[in-house]
Amino acid sequence: MSSDKSKSLAVGDLQVIPAPERPKPALPPLPPAVGSKALVEYAPPAPVEEEEDLEVKLRRIIDHVPVRVSNTSGSSAGSGSGDFHQYRQMRRKEQDRLVRMDVDYQRRKEMTEFNLRREERMKAAEERTTKKRLKRQKKKQRKKEKKMRVNAGGEKEQQKEESSDDDGDSENGEDVVN
Repeated sequence: MSSDKSKSLAVGDLQVIPAPERPKPALPPLPPAVGSKALVEYAPPAPVEEEEDLEVKLRRIIDHVPVRVSNTSGSSAGSGSGDFHQYRQMRRKEQDRLVRMDVDYQRRKEMTEFNLRREERMKAAEERTTKKRLKRQKKKQRKKEKKMRVNAGGEKEQQKEESSDDDGDSENGEDVVN
């Protein structure tokens, strides 16, 4: 019977087709709400904060941080004499929170910049040290080669003298035991 329906579709008829599945954003799993009696359950965020996009962080905050509204006005009348003071207090708290967030952001930014500059300085110092070490080693090798050349020339003369003086002596001037 389903084949009859598919044959009888006209040009203007609507048809239901399955939509392709979209990949879900990388958000932490929601806490289980079935067995819990708590109003709000807190799941700590993933430790890798720097790699996450700001949108993912914002979504996590919106999903996991409860919205608390305190000192709400009643619905029956206009503002009373204490509402302005409550408003000032809430505004001051929010401004303080924003200032703390800015200070924390600046501190993190400065630490990141400092670490980058420090790594660059350490890398440059290591390169200079390596370059100087190679220079010292080359100088030491040249000095050693020069000494060997001088000794080789002097040893040849000494060997001639020693061989003419005593045939049993070795190059070091010690007797060879047979």
